[in-house]
This record gives sequence, C-alpha cells and structure tokens, in this order.
Amino acid sequence: MKALDTSRLQLSSPYTIVQEGDEYLFRTDSDILYAVSFQTYDGIPGLTAYWFDLSNRSHRASPNDPKVRKTVIAIIEEFFYQNPDILLYMCDTADEQQAMRARLFLRWFNGYEQQKKYAIRTAVLQDEGIESYIALIIQRSHPLFDEITNLFDTEIAMFQENK
Repeated sequence: MKALDTSRLQLSSPYTIVQEGDEYLFRTDSDILYAVSFQTYDGIPGLTAYWFDLSNRSHRASPNDPKVRKTVIAIIEEFFYQNPDILLYMCDTADEQQAMRARLFLRWFNGYEQQKKYAIRTAVLQDEGIESYIALIIQRSHPLFDEITNLFDTEIAMFQENK
C-alpha cells in the first residue's frame, strides 16, 4: 500500500493526522485518540484489497463529533487517491456495539458529499451467535467494479448459506 500523504490530509481534515508506523492517528477536541490502519487482505485472487480499521485508543465514549466523520472521510479519500484498490470494513464486536458502529459508519459514508465516487455494499453475518457487520467500499470507476461487487455478493451469500 502506498502511504497516505499527511500534508494533503491536513487540507481536508479538521483534526491533525500524524503517521506512526502503519497507523494514522488523530486526537479529538474531547481528547479521544483514534487510530486508522489498513491491513492487506489476500482473499480476493488477482486483486488488492485492504481491511480498514478505525479504533478508539482512548477506550472512552466519544461524543457526537462531526469533525471525526470529516477526518475519517478525508483518510478514506486519501487512501483511494493513493491506492485505487478495494477497502473492506468490519465493525469491532468486542463490546457488542457493532450494529451501532455499522449504522454510524454508513451514515458518515452516505452523508459524504462525494459519495457518488464510491459504492458501499454491506452485509450482516452470523457466526456462533455473533453478528458481524462488514462492508465493501470501491470506487465506482474501478475497471472491475461489476466483477468485484458480484464476487462480494456471492461470497456473502455462500457464507450465509453455510451457517
């Protein structure tokens, strides 16, 4: 993955973003530290995909802060500027708040003014009684857009049938 340009990120992010290793960190006005990272996913033959991970390092409830949304969207936008690949997102299930996280992420993404650039496919998977919320994010201009979205839908359907 090509590293994100933090100087360009500062142009569109209300919070200062710093890179530490493979993570991009920002601290909110409420002193909540967030980390964003991208992990390679090799499960799609012939394609490059990354898991998008957003974590609250402070482990405290975060107040409704529209600047967090703008910062996360700026990071996603920069990711796609540098890497015309595929993003996958799975909500953290540790505290059973994954449904709320999924709704929030979708609201952020669907409220994004340039949403027309990207498609987002979502699914809920049941595994051993735990609901996992996952999403595929892809640029609408991706040359394999139809194949990738069809593959995502097929894989989700197969997983759901096997459970």
